[in-house]
Amino acid sequence: MGATERPTFTSDANRRLYEYVERNGTVKRHKLLDVVSLSSEEFRSHLDELKADGYLKEEGGTLRIGLEFGAVVEYDTEDLEFVIRPGRQSDFDGLIETIRDVTSAETYVVAESIAEELLYENAVTRHNTVKSRMFFVATVDGEVVGWTHLDLPQVERMQGTAQQTVGVREAVRGHGIGSKLLQRGIEWAEANGYRKVYNSVPIVNDRALEFLTHHGWDTEAIRRDHYEIDGEHVDEVMMAREL
Repeated sequence: MGATERPTFTSDANRRLYEYVERNGTVKRHKLLDVVSLSSEEFRSHLDELKADGYLKEEGGTLRIGLEFGAVVEYDTEDLEFVIRPGRQSDFDGLIETIRDVTSAETYVVAESIAEELLYENAVTRHNTVKSRMFFVATVDGEVVGWTHLDLPQVERMQGTAQQTVGVREAVRGHGIGSKLLQRGIEWAEANGYRKVYNSVPIVNDRALEFLTHHGWDTEAIRRDHYEIDGEHVDEVMMAREL
């Protein structure tokens, strides 16, 4: 199943099984059976259908949504090796820590809100009839050190644009990780038919604005006094890149 494909179901039971897994990120098979009103035979039949259709995947008795959106790519700079790959549920704690590391050093309100959303929903990847959210992560020695996030609206009239955020831990900056993450998200959006990605940054975040401008993003609009930061009203710069 692709991230641009809106989920549709052949039965109410299929929908309920998928939605429970989607809301929870990952679910043990035996726990899923406990929360649905189905016989073991019916459960097995509906689960097999969802897996055959690509809606769910099962690994070692653990179920997750079958959203596929990219390969694992290794990079080797002069003094650092890192990997960029699709995010998964097991990255949850590392993502939260990385986002908080970035937002503690610079004002990035949208990223802060994403961290809160992750904590509230307890799921890295979301894909339902209303919203789709995905991450690519950068890892060093298996630890998450950066992310790029794409928020993909499922409303038909908004499906051409995607919100993208990106961030890298201070300790590993200067190795091109942020540029690779940003480009990975852009390439995925372009390959899947999106015409524009956008990002909103407080005007006081000079580093982020310089980074995005350097990578070909343009200022679409400025919302005056959109944030209140340290007791002062701060403008929001709405950046975008046409694909």
